[in-house]
Amino acid sequence: MNHATAMPPDGPVGARKSFGLAGASKFFGGTVALHDVSFSLWPGEVVALLGENGAGKSTCVKLLAGVYRPDAGHVVIDGRPAAFASPIDARHAGIAVMHQHPGLFPDLSVAENVFMGHMPRTALGAVDHAAARGRTRELLDAIGLDCSPDVVLGRLRTSEQQLVEIARALSLGSRVLIMDEPTAALSQREVRRLFEVVARLKQQGVAMLFVGHRMDEIYEIADRITVLRDGRFVGTERTADLPRERAVQMMVGRSLTMMYPELPAAAGQPLLTVEGLCRDGVFEDIGFTVRPGEILGLGGLVGSGRTEIARVLFGIDAPDRGTVTLAGAPVAFASPRDAMAAGIAYVSEDRIGQSLVMDFDILTNASLTVIDQTTKLGLIAPAQERALVTPYVEQLKLRYRSLDQPVQTLSGGNQQKIVLSKWLATHPRLLILDEPTQGIDVQTKAEVHAMVAELARQGMAIILISSELPELLGMCHRVVVLREGRVAGEFAAAEATQERVMQAATGALAAPPPRLDVPVADAGPTPSGPSPRRSLAGFAKRRELGLVAAIAAILLPIAAINPRVLSPENLTAISMDAALLIIVAVAQMLIIVTRNIDLSIASVIGLSAYAAASVVQAHPELGIAAGLGVACATGIACGLVNGLVITRGGVPSIVVTLGTLAVFRGLNSMVAGGRQISADQVPQAWLDMTSARLLGVPGVVVIAAVILGIAALALRHLPAGRELYAIGSNPDGATLIGIRTHRRVLTSFAVAGLLAGLDGALWASRYATVDARVAMGYELTVIAAVVVGGVAIRGGSGTALGTLLGALLLLVINNGLTLVRVDPLWLQGIYGLVILAAIAIDAAIARRGMKGAI
Repeated sequence: MNHATAMPPDGPVGARKSFGLAGASKFFGGTVALHDVSFSLWPGEVVALLGENGAGKSTCVKLLAGVYRPDAGHVVIDGRPAAFASPIDARHAGIAVMHQHPGLFPDLSVAENVFMGHMPRTALGAVDHAAARGRTRELLDAIGLDCSPDVVLGRLRTSEQQLVEIARALSLGSRVLIMDEPTAALSQREVRRLFEVVARLKQQGVAMLFVGHRMDEIYEIADRITVLRDGRFVGTERTADLPRERAVQMMVGRSLTMMYPELPAAAGQPLLTVEGLCRDGVFEDIGFTVRPGEILGLGGLVGSGRTEIARVLFGIDAPDRGTVTLAGAPVAFASPRDAMAAGIAYVSEDRIGQSLVMDFDILTNASLTVIDQTTKLGLIAPAQERALVTPYVEQLKLRYRSLDQPVQTLSGGNQQKIVLSKWLATHPRLLILDEPTQGIDVQTKAEVHAMVAELARQGMAIILISSELPELLGMCHRVVVLREGRVAGEFAAAEATQERVMQAATGALAAPPPRLDVPVADAGPTPSGPSPRRSLAGFAKRRELGLVAAIAAILLPIAAINPRVLSPENLTAISMDAALLIIVAVAQMLIIVTRNIDLSIASVIGLSAYAAASVVQAHPELGIAAGLGVACATGIACGLVNGLVITRGGVPSIVVTLGTLAVFRGLNSMVAGGRQISADQVPQAWLDMTSARLLGVPGVVVIAAVILGIAALALRHLPAGRELYAIGSNPDGATLIGIRTHRRVLTSFAVAGLLAGLDGALWASRYATVDARVAMGYELTVIAAVVVGGVAIRGGSGTALGTLLGALLLLVINNGLTLVRVDPLWLQGIYGLVILAAIAIDAAIARRGMKGAI
């Protein structure tokens, strides 16, 4: 019976209108993702959406969120059909979404993540940072996350970032809340707090859709359950009327007889022996053994050291003390490659961030660990690569169209199968599985369990880390329980019970609910390190102070050799050259923060400079305004060409601008025709434009200061400026929350073109003589100034002040080396070394952030 339009549990209420899908279908090429699906959400209730991975649940979520448009049928809002052109339309209709893979921005603060896309504003339209912080504190208190609104998100643990996603959804105050796997990375305490929030939202009349795989949570929170199978609607029933066994049968099309297979007996000498293993501040005095054919479970609370022990065993981190013996021989792994060579494989808990390359296809991902075995004379042999991968893909019953299919198009369960197949191809003796069934459906979970048991039967030693207590008890011969980095207990399968294991894990007399990832402390969620706001702010200050120190370290020795470096004339020359560099460095910064780059920027300067000089030469009566106008128009046109090809054509910016670098330079050569415009061919007013002084300061310096100030204010205080950082930090996440990424990127290229055009006009005025070679090779200097100034080449971070200091540092290097008579040909090499040093610093910052998030 189809219950898609069933009334809410308490019957019809006059003013209450439904939300949901009506006859919705979605096709991707020849693949049917969803076919004729209908279900309703009513105010004040929770509907759980069940189905295997690939059943169409995420497609339903994205239809309701405005990410996809249905090919047939429609979305229902207030009982009427609605059409969403983008996530912004869905948000305006009152729909908030917590996506399965949070579209958060690791380079931005928690407050900015919560309100990105709908930042509170002052009366003047600027971002109201104080209001955002205050409201964020209220939301964090409501969901039980103890951290500063100003802390950078990347410093938080995965579970804490998921709570920030919840806070963001709540910040919208929406009528419909869609939760796509919201508890996958949460502890039991955090789940309880989420469910308390859900209960309050029900009382406020919010309609909610809950997508999940954990049956205990679904039967606790849901009023009704809707089931999908193979992209089709199976049925909707009240939770109280739907036994769990029948719900599973509706999902898989048959009864699931065995969730946990029988385990083989394990015998023989230990393959792995760990004794007195320590990593200061993380775990201490860890000891256990694993035999061939044995599955050893590691259980414990968040922060107990489970994953950290696995990382040491796989050579990712180094222990401070203790011994690890493998097959009777002591081992010490300096890297994961050493561990793999010894026959150890590690399936990380973070399949997206650490186990898969989402832009690659199935074949490439599945063969990454054995790529050396598929090469002949240094070239990959596709036939051999497929022969190595196919048996494991088939063994795990992967659902896919072809091995060339991008892995990001697969469901979560099938992605996990790719991860498992990748490591099975290495034929390991010891397999470490960290949360191997997190976020996958019951059928896939049963298949993974059966595969793990079969590997044990074949003699493989397995360490299983899991936050789900039933999985540990059902799949392991023994369970080692950790508490606060120490072994708190060890239980054989026959004696392990939920109560005994939980008592060991918590040190409590009474056992809490049956999941093992409860936070250690009872005083609330663990703060994210000591004073993260102060430490990060201090680190940023040290970066910029480091640039100041570098400038001083270059100036002082050079001044000792040649005092002319500090003369007023030389400082004025440096300031004017720096002004030209700063203007175009700001332009490059606007692009790099969006995770793009413009290699053609020097060519735009050259083309604009010659165009401006030509106009003032041919039509001096028009004045300098005409030259400035032509230069700016030329720059905007070039910027739009770059931006349109990148955003509309989907071509990487480095490819596009490498091509337009030559195109614009060639166009300039054609227009110039070998001619040169000199100072005596243009009006004096044109030459005075940059040298004229305002309060004793050269005009070009004043212009650069104004542009730098406007850029700093816009990037910090305008919503559009913060959105540029969000795009660079996580482009897909920015699109998910409704930021018009293409429009923002196109605008950044247009503004950068405008600044490059203006810079070209000022260049022509400053240096007087103009030909087709103006600014040739200058792009390296511009990029170096931006990167050295702290703008991450990966996008998402950087400041205008840092860009200013980076430009000054390069100009000081240039000027100083010239004054001490160093060959100018060395400058390009020095700039290259400076860029490499800056990128190394950014990599160190990224590693520091990752360590803080572990």
